[in-house]
Amino acid sequence: MLGLRLPYRPSTRDDAEKPFWISFSDMMTALMVLFLVVMTVTLLAVTHTISQTERMKTQRDAEINKLMAKIREASQDFPGITLKGNTIDFGDQARFDTDSNRLTREQAQHLRAFVPSVLKIARDPLGKKWLKRVVVEGYADQRGTYLHNLDLSMQRSERVLYALLAMPEPEEKSLSLEDRLLIEQLFLVGGASFNSLKKTLEESRRIELKLEFLEIGETRPMAPPIQLAADHY
Repeated sequence: MLGLRLPYRPSTRDDAEKPFWISFSDMMTALMVLFLVVMTVTLLAVTHTISQTERMKTQRDAEINKLMAKIREASQDFPGITLKGNTIDFGDQARFDTDSNRLTREQAQHLRAFVPSVLKIARDPLGKKWLKRVVVEGYADQRGTYLHNLDLSMQRSERVLYALLAMPEPEEKSLSLEDRLLIEQLFLVGGASFNSLKKTLEESRRIELKLEFLEIGETRPMAPPIQLAADHY
């Protein structure tokens, strides 16, 4: 029959491909949405972690400042002792003669009178939380060889610990057994030679206590138990 027009029917190939391309497009859209969701959640988690860490750091700094403020207040009763950051400088109260590690009786008494203020801070709840150790740093002036001055600085640090731990003369006040135990657990000896000079030779021959504090998440190393007899020193 000439002139008869049959209705158009899409090819079988078009019918087969159309659902595939629609499905692939939907899948790509879904993957993009999922990617955006994951990225949003990740960014929120990272931001929350950073914010929490910053809050903990701010709190740590504030609590350490409170501890140092207490030491600064206690040092007002001891002229000559100054605080610079986390360092306690004894000034003229622990000055050494040239090439000497000897402390006078008055200097030793002054050390024994002040150090309990530091130990009180160590027993404070914030002190137990943050104080890591106390380093006794001895210094020398620039005269002499480096090794000689380094050894001399160590001797001066050791002399300070000896003055704190040794039993003084009967008429002098000594630290309690509990204080001496805590000193053995927290105090360390350090020597700095002439790496940190002062304006004069005399000022350079000094002793400093450097307070070191724990970082966030760090715990104070457990010291082995120490048994001291009352007359051990």
